[in-house]
Amino acid sequence: MTVINKAGYKKEYDFAELPVAEPMQRSLAAAFTAQSRHWNAHSSAGAYWDATQHFARFVSQEERPPEDLDGLTGALLKRWRSRHIDTNTGRATLIRMRLLLQQDPSLFAGVLADELARRIPKPEPSAQSYEEAERKQVVLAAQRQFRSAWLRIHENTRLLESWQTGRLVQGSREWRIGQVLDHLARTGDVPRTHLRDRKPEVTNRKLLGGAAAERTWGRLFLTRMELTALAMLLTDRFAWNLSVYDHMPTPTAMPSAGETTSVTYQVQVEKRRAGCGRWFSTENITDSGADSLGRLITQALEVTAHGRALAARLAPGTDLLMVARTHQPLRSRQNTDRPRPVDSLVFGIDDNDPYRWAHSHGLGGSPFRRSRRTTVTHEGRPLQHTQGTHESVYVLPDPQVQHASREVFEAGAREVLEQARALVFEGKVTDTPDPDHQETATADCEDETTSPWPAPEGGCGAAFMLCLACRNAHVHPGHHPRLAHLHEQLLSLRSVLDDRAWSEGWNDHLLRLENLRDKVGLAAWKAALARITDNDRAVVQLLVKGELTP
Repeated sequence: MTVINKAGYKKEYDFAELPVAEPMQRSLAAAFTAQSRHWNAHSSAGAYWDATQHFARFVSQEERPPEDLDGLTGALLKRWRSRHIDTNTGRATLIRMRLLLQQDPSLFAGVLADELARRIPKPEPSAQSYEEAERKQVVLAAQRQFRSAWLRIHENTRLLESWQTGRLVQGSREWRIGQVLDHLARTGDVPRTHLRDRKPEVTNRKLLGGAAAERTWGRLFLTRMELTALAMLLTDRFAWNLSVYDHMPTPTAMPSAGETTSVTYQVQVEKRRAGCGRWFSTENITDSGADSLGRLITQALEVTAHGRALAARLAPGTDLLMVARTHQPLRSRQNTDRPRPVDSLVFGIDDNDPYRWAHSHGLGGSPFRRSRRTTVTHEGRPLQHTQGTHESVYVLPDPQVQHASREVFEAGAREVLEQARALVFEGKVTDTPDPDHQETATADCEDETTSPWPAPEGGCGAAFMLCLACRNAHVHPGHHPRLAHLHEQLLSLRSVLDDRAWSEGWNDHLLRLENLRDKVGLAAWKAALARITDNDRAVVQLLVKGELTP
């Protein structure tokens, strides 16, 4: 089977190599073909091919391997699941293989379909955001390397412009270097002398101060590691995915009426995982000074200017921002999903570049994913992803966010506790009445002068329904029939009121009554219903109508 990616490159997959019977090879090929309509990159096809190979090897290890997919059993799929369910890589394999198998008509229904439909947990985030000290270490390393490259290219660009405009003394050292720079800008390399049976040597080695990249072609072009440092700064600033840099067009400056001190760039960001029709978004970024977000875009345009100009001459129509020059272009590994090199120029960030860059600065692993996560969590809003992804993938699982949110969680828990306390019976349950207490419609009051709801003229200003929320309330068995009847009437009232009216007027009182019922005991509460008097009914009716006031 041949898969063609969005760049038009082909890649073949031979299902005859799979260690299963030919009917199953054909069925897997058909499922692979059906699923491939969703792909636009060879990386996607490669991931599914790896999953298919794993599955074929697993099936081949059976004592009696099935001839085709319709010969799979529920037990076999359960073993396949248990082998991979405990790791992120395994879960990803399960998800891909399930999508492939669900393309086969023989698995549309039955036990196998039920097994394939079982939920597979999402892979757990393997990276966490940086602590501030860690982030500063990474950003400082990138800033130092990129600034050194920017100063070098900026200085040589000014020298080249002076040579081109005739402002240098002919024959002087600066003039001769300017002549070399002109050759470098046009060809991508400094002049070299070709000797028999020897590697070409830099012609003007002494004049340039050596044959190292920064002394020769690096005077006008970024190295791959310097381009990686630039990408690192852009990710820290804008939280762009690493894959964005492979195809990012050169930002364009937007017209700004009457504005002379700032410039706004339109930056096109590509994110294919967003789905067809939502692959591209445009971000407006303004350079209004040294500390503005857009200053890095301005500097990126400056350091890549010569690379972009050379690429456009060698391959007309090429207009990509992230361009670097390689030492040995013929040895660079070609990823067919990335733009093809143009002579010695490469575009974007290779898969291995972040690891090489981190190793060169004494850092562990690729910093891009952690840097992106750090920026997203610090911004506190979705960047190139949905609100759901922002919360479930970036915010909630992140230890830094969890640590910083402890006070918020604690305050929320305390608030919930206070709300819960407000919905319980706050008084005391007693066996006998106290003659010193004053009777109310729902309880006996121990001391109305210390009421939580004092009246302006003194005493208690609370409605009788709130007595059960007061710590001065005392409830004895003589109150039980009236309160049990009140509970029944509130339940009846619930069926005729809309949610808002019920919540605002009666819900808290019902919950408080039910809490009291639990303290009294359900048996005693039900028994009290048999002792209801006409006076209890009249008082409850007035309470429910709101016609009984203190």
